[in-house]
Amino acid sequence: MSGTEMQKRQTESGNKQAPPRLETQLCFAIYGAAHAFNRAYKPLLEPLGLTYPQYLVMLALWEEDGQAVKAIGERLGLDSGTLSPLLKRLEQAGLVKRLRDSRDERQVRILLTERGDALRHDAAGIMPAIGSATGCSLEEAEALRDGLVALRTRLSKAE
Repeated sequence: MSGTEMQKRQTESGNKQAPPRLETQLCFAIYGAAHAFNRAYKPLLEPLGLTYPQYLVMLALWEEDGQAVKAIGERLGLDSGTLSPLLKRLEQAGLVKRLRDSRDERQVRILLTERGDALRHDAAGIMPAIGSATGCSLEEAEALRDGLVALRTRLSKAE
């Protein structure tokens, strides 16, 4: 249902616009789902010594090691003020190392350490566990993901 349709439904009962109801808000449903995901991930990530944002960085590096900090931030939608301390903690944990790009000293590249690369195997069970926790079929999960990605894209264009 579009925002206009929701607003129309709220005003059909009279000329006065009814106050918005929490349970009708798409943003609240997404907010609640995000918190539920964080709660589901927490016990899976704790044995690995990772937080959810750190896990996302590790996923990005397992896909492509040696990325520039800027590229990781863009991919994850994190600004440097959030990403820099997160990378510092991963480095202190011995999972990544930061190196200046030899071709462009302004660029810092993030490389997995041996320990960080090995953690990939320990994390292999996380995605199936989360998939099971959602109770969704693979097709349902893919449709939800695709819908949310499309929503994020439309909202980003509206900024």
